[in-house]
Formats: sequence, structure tokens, C-alpha cells
Amino acid sequence: MALNPKIQDVTARIIKRSADSRAQYLDNMRRAADDGPRRAHLTCGNQAHAFAAMGAEKAPLVEGISPNIGIVTAYNDMLSAHQPFQRFPDLIKQTALANGGTAQVAGGVPAMCDGVTQGQTGMELSLFSRDVIALAAGVALSHNTFDSAVYLGVCDKIVPGLIIAAATFGYIPSIFLPAGPMPSGLPNEEKSKVRQQHAAGEVGRDKLMEAEMASYHGPGTCTFYGTANSNQMLMEFMGLHLPGASFVNPDTDLRDALTHAGAKRALEITNLGNDYRPVCDILDERTFVNGLVGLMATGGSTNLVIHIIAMARAAGVQLDLQDLSDISDATPLMARVYPNGLADVNHFHAAGGLTYMIGELLDAGLLHPDTVTVMGDGLQDYTQEPKLIDGEVRWQDAPRHSQNDRILRPASDPFAPQGGLKQLNGNLGRGVIKISAVADEHQLVEAPARVFHDQEEVKAAFKAGTLTDDCVIVVRFQGPKANGMPELHALNPLMAVMQGRGQKVALVTDGRMSGASGKTPAAIHVSPEALDGGLIGKVRDGDMIRLDAKAGTLQVLAEGIEDRAPATADLSGNTNGVGRELFAMFRANVGGADTGAAVVV
Repeated sequence: MALNPKIQDVTARIIKRSADSRAQYLDNMRRAADDGPRRAHLTCGNQAHAFAAMGAEKAPLVEGISPNIGIVTAYNDMLSAHQPFQRFPDLIKQTALANGGTAQVAGGVPAMCDGVTQGQTGMELSLFSRDVIALAAGVALSHNTFDSAVYLGVCDKIVPGLIIAAATFGYIPSIFLPAGPMPSGLPNEEKSKVRQQHAAGEVGRDKLMEAEMASYHGPGTCTFYGTANSNQMLMEFMGLHLPGASFVNPDTDLRDALTHAGAKRALEITNLGNDYRPVCDILDERTFVNGLVGLMATGGSTNLVIHIIAMARAAGVQLDLQDLSDISDATPLMARVYPNGLADVNHFHAAGGLTYMIGELLDAGLLHPDTVTVMGDGLQDYTQEPKLIDGEVRWQDAPRHSQNDRILRPASDPFAPQGGLKQLNGNLGRGVIKISAVADEHQLVEAPARVFHDQEEVKAAFKAGTLTDDCVIVVRFQGPKANGMPELHALNPLMAVMQGRGQKVALVTDGRMSGASGKTPAAIHVSPEALDGGLIGKVRDGDMIRLDAKAGTLQVLAEGIEDRAPATADLSGNTNGVGRELFAMFRANVGGADTGAAVVV
């Protein structure tokens, strides 16, 4: 089918906007690729250091006749999603040796768990950890001894940070290998209900702990459709995973077989062979548009709005919030996965998952079919699903109908005609809202402002019983320059209680919400932030604010607000403790949320 006109128009304007930066980027990558295998240019001393621990594998490395894979890993065993990566380097090395190559762990990168830091001081380092990951991966690859790279990472900031690094080293072919989600535990809806009961004082901490432990219970990615699983979706739509690899559970035979297959493919796509696939050719404008279509069709994480803009910049591609909003308008919402529904990602995968969605969206003309991927030329490969046959992965055509239309629907009969994200514009600035989980009757809120300078103030007001009327909760000085832009996910349960009591309630903030943004409307990433002169810094208690998700507007309805002096906040407490001292340079140099809230790109 012909490409959808709106998708075509958005792609064309991205290409036009990116012409100079993309051309310069590709020129840099071509010149780097022309130098040939990286280690060929190392001195004898350089090589001796690089291969000192390689034993019998030294000879082919020195001769430069066999490909060498650099493994960049985010393994740690504090994150359930990353614990399975402990075994991956050995599997990759085994595959490399069996196929005439070698593999080395080039380096490790940090990996934070936002579930651990949620509502805690450490969350103020979370967004900046993405840029640290990019820097750390850059250090790993700077040894210049690798013919391809395999990236091991899953969660919120890890994949975006690794993509920024992969794009920067774009002349090196790259494959991303996921670990997969943990098996289903306590249903997410039941967990959410207990959280609301605890916020309302109806159950104690013991019941809350019991519910949380039953939900997060084993190795693998958390099973709700937040940022981590949105990352995995993105890698598949962008052709950086093997087809159908995203949601296979950890420590299974199929998962191990996919890891072996990924390592083998990493050997095949180097510039030593006949199928050289540098990642710079994969990460083009069309690929990023495909990723955005996937984000909208699945009702994915708001965090990806920031991340994909930063990721694209690293590849010379200039995205704008308007691009995201227009793509959302053209893309049907095909999935209901918690928090947008009751199913988790395991149920989504069983219903047909990404292979079904990609097939449907291709048939509907909503995806560019001719992108370059790690698998081949064209996205059609990603309509196939992996099967374990005689101990090896084989790809077969996936069923072309949903296995459960309460979870996954065709593009012609979606849950909603438009995607899950919307740009907001108005005198308060630019922001975004996730609407896929917000009922129609809650998508327009006009109510007086209640202004706070951190989420703890909101919690205190709720506990004191002063948030009983209709209101728009304004939480400012939460932007990247102010305090690193922590997620405000802890506000979801109490806002859900307020909405459940019949109140009209919404959140407006220059901070972030979680990838698991819930059923209350939240205007987030408001730019410019309060510390950067944004009008949000002049809002006062009682000012009428109108948030209209359907119209895409965010207005403060107060006369003469522009003439007010901006509020000030004592941010000295944000500068020290739990490592915040080390990130002063990041807060001082970070860009706005609408340009990716980045330091390194």
C-alpha cells in the first residue's frame, strides 16, 4: 500500500529540516568507515595491550582476518531487567568462536532502576544517567578494536544512551540484544488498586509491600508497558533487534538461541564481509518515523518523547514535538497494555505482539517499508516470528490476525483512531500528554491552580485534606536545569483517588511523569521550564488553567500574568547528597525538554 500522506509529509519535512546536519553526520561516518577495520591502524604496542588476555585467539585478531565483536553491557544484578545479561557475554563469545570470529567485553555502562529511585533523591540523577551511559559506551568503543558492536541494555535511560553512542560510532555495525520480560505476576491493575488504597489510608504498608513484591518477582523487565518495554518496541520497529526478539522471556531456550543468532549476525554485517551494515545507515529519518509510529500505535511511554529527540540528534536527524503530534494523529491506537489496559506485555506478545502490529501498519501504509535493518533490507522481515527448530532459530510468517482483540486490534478497527501522545501548546509553553489511558471525559480540565515546588508538598497537602476541590496541580522547578527532571510518578495514586472522588484534576509540570503514566491527565515536559523563564514560573494559586488534550492546548486564563515577577525557589537542596554534587555540570548545560533534555548531543 502507498505510504500514508501525513506520514509522508512529516518524513519529508524532517528530511528537509535535517539536510545539513544529516549530511555532515554521514560524511563523518563515511570517512571513518573508509579507514577499514579499526584495529588495522593500531601499533604493535596498542594491539598487545588490547589482546593480552585473549590466549589462542590472539593470532587472528592481530592478522585482522576475522571479525571482532565489542560487547557493551549494562549488566548488574540489582536491576531485574539486566540480571539475565550476566550470561550473555559467554554466549556471544561461544558463538563468535564457532563462526570464525572473536568477542570481547568492551566495557560496562551504569544502569539505574527508576523503580528503586522513584520518589527518592536518586531520581534526580536518572535522566542524566542517559548521557553518562552514552559517554561510558563511547569510552568502551574508543579502543578502536571492534568490527561490530553488540549492546546489552533494556531499561529506561539505558537504551537511549546506548543508541546515542551507537549513532556516534555509526560506522560500526551494531545489534541490540534484549533480555525479555519477567513472567507475569500479580496483575498490574490489582497492584495499582492497592497503591490507591494505601494512598487513601485504607491499607497498611504490609499489604502494599506484599502487592509490590508479587508484581516485581523475578528476572526480566517489569511487565507493564512503561519506558523499558517501550524501548524494546522501539528497537524492533527501528530494525535494531532481530525480528520478534523483544518480548521472549529470559533464561529460556528461545532466548538463548536468539542471543546466539544475534552474535552470529553481528559477525556477518561487518565491513570484512559482503553485507556491511553500519548503524548510520539504519538510523535515518525514515527509521525514526517508524519508531514514532510504533510508539503511538502502542500507547508508549512519554519518556520516549524526550529520548527519541536526543537519539535522533546523535544521528544528525532533527525531530520536533510537532512531528510527534502529527504522527500520533495519523496512527491508530492498536494495543491495550497496562496502564492503557489490563494486559501485560506477556499477554500482548501472546496476542500477536510486535510482529502482528508491524504487519498491520505496513499494510495500512503507516510505516516506511524500505528501511535498512540489522536483518536485511526492508521491514517486512519483522512480520516474522522466531521459532526454535532443532536448537536453532528459524523465522516463520506470523499469524495475520490478533489472538485477543481485547489486547490487540487491527489498524482498520483500532481502540482509538489516533495514537496515545499529544503535543500541548499555549501560553504556558509546549508540553506533551499521554492520553491513551485517560478516559474521554477527563481529557478536558479547567480548574484553579494549586501551585507546588516539589512532589512532597503535594503529598503533604493531600494528607492534610486540602486537595478536595477541582484543581490543576502545578508542580514547577522540576525541569532538567532545576533538579535533573525527576519523574513524578508517586503523584499518580493520589491523583487517581481525587479523580475517583469525582474531582476534576490534572497535573501541569515542567518535570517528567513515569512511562507508566496513568488515567489522570498530566501535562508534562512543559518548556521553557520555570528556571528558564517559562510562564509556569508566574502561575499563582487560584489562576484558572485550561488543559484540553483533544484540542492540544494548555492555557493559563489570568489577566496580566506575563507582567508578574517570576516565582523563585530555594534549589540549594538539589545540589548535594546521593551524588548530586557530581552532576552540577549537567544541570548547568542541559538543553530544554523539547530538544531532548540532553548534554552530549
